[in-house]
Amino acid sequence: MSGSDTAAHLALLALFEGGNEYWSSEYLRLGAQDFLERISSGAYADYKNSGYKLSKSLAQIDTNMLEDQIAASGGFLLTRNDADWPTGLNDLKAPPIALVGRGARPALENLERSLSIVGTRNPTEYGVRISGDFAAGAVDRGWTVISGGAFGIDSAAHRGAIVAEGQTIAILGGGVNSVFPSGNERLFREIVENGLLLSEVLPNVHAIPSRFLTRNRLIAAISRATIVVEAAFRSGSLRTARDAAEIFRPVLAVPGPITSPTSDGCHRLIGERTAEIVTSIADCMELVGPLLD
Repeated sequence: MSGSDTAAHLALLALFEGGNEYWSSEYLRLGAQDFLERISSGAYADYKNSGYKLSKSLAQIDTNMLEDQIAASGGFLLTRNDADWPTGLNDLKAPPIALVGRGARPALENLERSLSIVGTRNPTEYGVRISGDFAAGAVDRGWTVISGGAFGIDSAAHRGAIVAEGQTIAILGGGVNSVFPSGNERLFREIVENGLLLSEVLPNVHAIPSRFLTRNRLIAAISRATIVVEAAFRSGSLRTARDAAEIFRPVLAVPGPITSPTSDGCHRLIGERTAEIVTSIADCMELVGPLLD
């Protein structure tokens, strides 16, 4: 990637929040540098209530400083021009303009064999055990485990993969140098030894609630399938599951006790025929494995 192309992508990351279909489509249509030229010329000044601010905001962005931020974080910029860009992201209605990664970049090479494991931040012991067991079983079979780095099921999935000496990728709601939740700082350090932290915001950007919702689509798209282990009836994990279903990725759900509120979301997905029921990693492989043929 040329220096000017890097600078253009960094400027766009600084300008736009992820998940906006219009801005993503303009980027895809024009390319990074032509898109920036149109912004600079004021071509979007009449777009909704925010377009008039874009050219002024662009003029204030120091891309050299942003490059230094990425270097200081030990990270790297990843765009669709790179050979290791996760092509599954291209199936989204609003694919990310770019990603920032931190850790072992070769982990991107195994995304053809990857599973997302997601669920509640307040799991039962059952959910923690199942999440860890599924993650360990997946990496034992040569698959990469993807999750969101949050407390609960996400953390159990990452830890299960690490204990089994496999690769895991955490897709974050904040920057790769802005650890959230702070209680997972040690876990993130362990992830980057053999896996990756990925984000569609710049390294020092803090997580806010809306960014967790938009990053869920990345978890759904980057992997072959999504497994929901435990989720309440109204859970962010159901958003990930529906994002996956929208782009025709298999959604799998683990059943729990009918008296457990933390399994209501899984039962809802199964009842609505959005998810296939699975009770072991062998079930998952039987459903997802043929996709590699």
